[in-house]
Amino acid sequence: MLTQELEVLLGKKLENLLDLRNCKISKEMLSLPGPDFVDKVFAHSSRSIKVLQNLQSIYNHGRLAGTGYLSILPVDQGIEHTAGASFAPNPMYFDPENIIKLAIEGGCNAVATTFGNLGIVARKYAHKIPFLCKINHNELLTYPNTFDQILFGKIEQAADLGARAVGATIYFGSKESDRQIVEIAKAFEHAHRLGMVTVLWCYLRNPGFKTDTQDYHTAADLTGQANHLGCTLGADIVKQKLPTCNGGFRDLKFGKTTDTVYSELCSDHPVDLARYQVLNCSAGRIPLINSGGASGDNDMSDAAETAIINKLAGGSGLISGRKAFQKPIKEGIKLLHLIQDVYLNSDITPTN
Repeated sequence: MLTQELEVLLGKKLENLLDLRNCKISKEMLSLPGPDFVDKVFAHSSRSIKVLQNLQSIYNHGRLAGTGYLSILPVDQGIEHTAGASFAPNPMYFDPENIIKLAIEGGCNAVATTFGNLGIVARKYAHKIPFLCKINHNELLTYPNTFDQILFGKIEQAADLGARAVGATIYFGSKESDRQIVEIAKAFEHAHRLGMVTVLWCYLRNPGFKTDTQDYHTAADLTGQANHLGCTLGADIVKQKLPTCNGGFRDLKFGKTTDTVYSELCSDHPVDLARYQVLNCSAGRIPLINSGGASGDNDMSDAAETAIINKLAGGSGLISGRKAFQKPIKEGIKLLHLIQDVYLNSDITPTN
């Protein structure tokens, strides 16, 4: 049965999400998450035995162990958004050990953070929770601010930290994206040779994507293409923002698209928009995890809604940070458990 908490949190929104029938893209077209996902999909791929072992170890950790779903705590915002902006609301997280403790007590599959944060606690925690080392960041101290993802270390360093996975961001659509694509393609190939799982933040960044009437940085068609590029680069898991609109290619009049994308493969329903993202992740063969977004006034309901949309669409989980670590630890744990409860709830299954 659906928990009363979800019904109270979401009200009619929950009914709207669950009542969708006949998605534009049938779930039969997708490789859906499940306990045998690594065996069913990745065991037939080019990934090495060690990559498969590390991937399975991530799937087998935390409260979602054995389900085929993922709940990851990401804390690289101290670089991406400055430490003050990220941790001043809850200064305990200036101490990297508390980040790891939150991920463990929150029942996460893995913790994603920086070379520095992992390095200072590696010997104490690398065997207690899978580490995902974020290898590049947008450095935010340059004045005026610039927006570029630059490497902060080497793949060997991540391996020496005991990381089971590496993560990177590419700003697709930016003028720097060509260099980022080449850098991360090389880095991911190296990580795979060392047996590590690769996770790509497939984000969009271009001032032309935001108009006076619409921000297309979260358009289903543009983010879907970013996902497709991420899979081509060898990502084992794709991270993407939840789509909020569509028609970026069409309305901005660039690139190439077809009316079929908007009429036959998508509608304005949130689940249809997210399912188009999943379709672009090799039809679900590459797991899609959506980001949790910034902290706000309605974090519990927003997190639950995002998790439900992702799951109904055929996605593989959430990677939620600020909503959890900008709160007292008990509240952060409660939020992470709420997200995980959505994926443990057998009444919420991918829509037909």
